[in-house]
Amino acid sequence: MDLGEGLRQAVARLRGKTIIDSKTIKEFNKELQKALISADVDVKLVFELTKRIEDASLHSNIPKGIDPKDYIVNLLFDELARIMGSSYSPEMKPKRILLLGMYGSGKTTTAAKLAKYYQNRGISSGLICCDITRPAAYEQLETLAKQANAGFFGIKGEKDVRRIIREGKEALKDRKVIICDSSGRNALDPGLIRELTLIADEFKPDEKLLVVNADIGQIATTQAKELNSAVKIDGVIVTKLDGSGKGGGALSAVNEAGVNITFIGNGEKLNDLEVYDAKKYVGRLLGMPDIESLVDKVQNAIKEANLKPDEVNMNELNFETFYAQLKTMSGMGPLKGILGMLGAADVPSSVVEQSEDKLKKYKAIIGSMTKEERRNDTLLHNQARIKRLAIGSGTSEKDVRALLSDFSKMKKMIGMMQNDRNFKKNMSKFMPGLKM
Repeated sequence: MDLGEGLRQAVARLRGKTIIDSKTIKEFNKELQKALISADVDVKLVFELTKRIEDASLHSNIPKGIDPKDYIVNLLFDELARIMGSSYSPEMKPKRILLLGMYGSGKTTTAAKLAKYYQNRGISSGLICCDITRPAAYEQLETLAKQANAGFFGIKGEKDVRRIIREGKEALKDRKVIICDSSGRNALDPGLIRELTLIADEFKPDEKLLVVNADIGQIATTQAKELNSAVKIDGVIVTKLDGSGKGGGALSAVNEAGVNITFIGNGEKLNDLEVYDAKKYVGRLLGMPDIESLVDKVQNAIKEANLKPDEVNMNELNFETFYAQLKTMSGMGPLKGILGMLGAADVPSSVVEQSEDKLKKYKAIIGSMTKEERRNDTLLHNQARIKRLAIGSGTSEKDVRALLSDFSKMKKMIGMMQNDRNFKKNMSKFMPGLKM
């Protein structure tokens, strides 16, 4: 069980209680303690947090008109946000960023994600490969730079980091944001510190960002403190939060170390990097919808898929526009993450996997359709065409019929929504580019 699941279960049990008394609060706090300690959050922090919740719940005057359960959940939200840090707002201006960290932190992939983040916002970026110890680091960063549509510079086999930096700055001088990927180690040793110092002296970074893997939990405190002491870091990027049960521990540990969390990585794709906001993160842990982040993901995915406005126009739903929507979803990362942003993080994994498998099949089936079939779905109510699509897509006739059935239901639902003025008004606030 991950941290979010444990917290949501504790909140659900609290909401199921009819009486909120001392016994109920203590039971709630025990569940919180179990969930937080299992996620590698520091024990002292956990007990301080639950003590504050207990004191405020039992000894404060709850404002009139506020449900005690809502009051306690809000206390939990505020306390978790406090130990998870604050929010970060990157400046959209020319700068140099140096990434550093240990082996296995995901530093090279994060460098490309960071470049992609700025590229998506119209700020040209470039990557310098200064990892002179890890085999294939040059090739990996070069490949990722192409995927991010970012500039790249490296000197294969070169061990002089100062030369790489000097020539890299010149080669990428037309790029507004230059990101330098440095070598990692199994531990912070004198050789690594000396190398990082040489890079920093030559590169003169505006930001030095430590990359840590969420799996290390509380050890993030040690890494943040040691590297901050050695080279004075400006912030931390926490990676692999999507698959880690210790993510909460890593985030709270970095905050305890007195260093700002800047970005978090929550997936394998280059767009799976987001600016850190403690309240948004905690909100997702507690099952609260994060529409703002979801809209940002949708817009980035639309750009990534090179879709035209007409292709996301819901006024005329056919298989052509539906296919465009499936392409958009493919660029948004794992379905579990999307559901989490909608406040539905506890959908069973088996259901999520079945849904992802179904979407892949649907994409393949639509990809086998002719242009006429995509624009006129009535042509597909024909056994010969269904058989042809099944063979062409490597699926079954049953899969093709399931797509036709789901598509028909979707058309009816869209028609109902188009007649609902309040729904259209709310959607226009969140997604102004969507036509309905």
